[in-house]
Amino acid sequence: MHKLAIEGGPKAFERMQGRAEPKIGVDEFMAVAARFGFDSGTLDRIRAAISNEALREGGASLMRSYCPHTDLLAGPRFEELARETFGVPYARGVSSGTGALHAAFVAVGVGPGTEVVVPAVGFMATAAAVLMAGGVPVFSDVDESLQMDPAKIEKAITPRTVALAPTHHWGGVADMDGVMAVARAHGLKVVEDCAQSPGARFRGRLVGTIGDVGCFSISGYKIIGGGEGGLIITSDERLYERACQLSECGGLWRESRFAPPRYEGELFFGTNYRMSELEAAVDVVQLGKLADVVRRYHDVKYRVLPLLKTFREIVPQKVNDPAGEVGYVLRFYPETDELGAKIIAALRAEGVGCSFRGAAAGPDWHQYADMFPITTKTPPSADASPFTDPRYLERVGQVEYRRGDCPVADDLHNRNVIVPLDQWYSPEDCRNVAEAINKVLSAYCTPDPDAAPWPTE
Repeated sequence: MHKLAIEGGPKAFERMQGRAEPKIGVDEFMAVAARFGFDSGTLDRIRAAISNEALREGGASLMRSYCPHTDLLAGPRFEELARETFGVPYARGVSSGTGALHAAFVAVGVGPGTEVVVPAVGFMATAAAVLMAGGVPVFSDVDESLQMDPAKIEKAITPRTVALAPTHHWGGVADMDGVMAVARAHGLKVVEDCAQSPGARFRGRLVGTIGDVGCFSISGYKIIGGGEGGLIITSDERLYERACQLSECGGLWRESRFAPPRYEGELFFGTNYRMSELEAAVDVVQLGKLADVVRRYHDVKYRVLPLLKTFREIVPQKVNDPAGEVGYVLRFYPETDELGAKIIAALRAEGVGCSFRGAAAGPDWHQYADMFPITTKTPPSADASPFTDPRYLERVGQVEYRRGDCPVADDLHNRNVIVPLDQWYSPEDCRNVAEAINKVLSAYCTPDPDAAPWPTE
């Protein structure tokens, strides 16, 4: 018998003889490089310059780790930058804005038998996340800003309401003073959906930091982001921990992962909305660009607006905080659908990109009456409907969804001209866009210095 190594004998397995290849190697790196749009010649040169041998032994992982002492990972760096950017003590990167909303709603107490008031205009994900949490969304009408109208929220509140979910959409901001006043008067939590307005402010405060929890979509089709990601921020430690448990129920967010609950309600079954390392690596860079992106968009819009003339048949979109909005779209309401169609055709002929839905437009999941996954009340399985849960039915009737419940949303969502703005417009570009708008509106409308004014800072 050989002497045991522990007693001074030779090791039975001195070292591995097989040659390890990195788990994430050159092929994966090239797959990412290809997504950046390099031409084939450049890709060939990149491949020639790297090899698996040059990579760190064992390779890199694209999976996110929440274990302690992971300062070198992109995920923790992204969250640290988010805390600094928004001035909050708690931030959690997740896989999508919808995942952020789901976790936030669970964190604030949404569940069977509860309701959340959501705006009648804004993407369906907000209402869908309420249902995913077990609650029921109740739509509240908007005002001329197309944001939630604080004056109409109380009509939507019932004894089952636990939260309000204002959205700051299309680069704008909701009237958060009004929203917060209603919420505090009724003892309700506020979950801000900031997917389309990261970096915007309301009266000097960054959106997402005014309510109890802020949720963001950090993705390729928002103003910052590369692939698909999300972010949750809050100043409340308990809400943060509940959001963590829902979004990463494997416990990797905890200092002692497998320890018993430290307090009642800390641990419960959740799901996995972890942000990958690959997404986090991109979003660290993207989040660092946010302030400059917002500044460029805002400067462009407020170079255009002062140059616009006023017209009797045109009402500009209300802006709740001109100094704080991102401003990547310019919107106005023509008096009729017929006028809107003429304006759109003429603006496009002038070279200005724009859109207009009109009353005859097809369904759009940004408008409450068209959100069929919500309004049909169809659950993913027959016995899993928040609408028919006994804990819901036993309290003050059941919500109904009908077109006409939110008349301002019914009207203005379709009757608004949308002119997207580019953050890279030069001052000359801004003058040319303004000139085109004035040219077209002058041809079809009545100039009137006393007409509704365009927003100013």
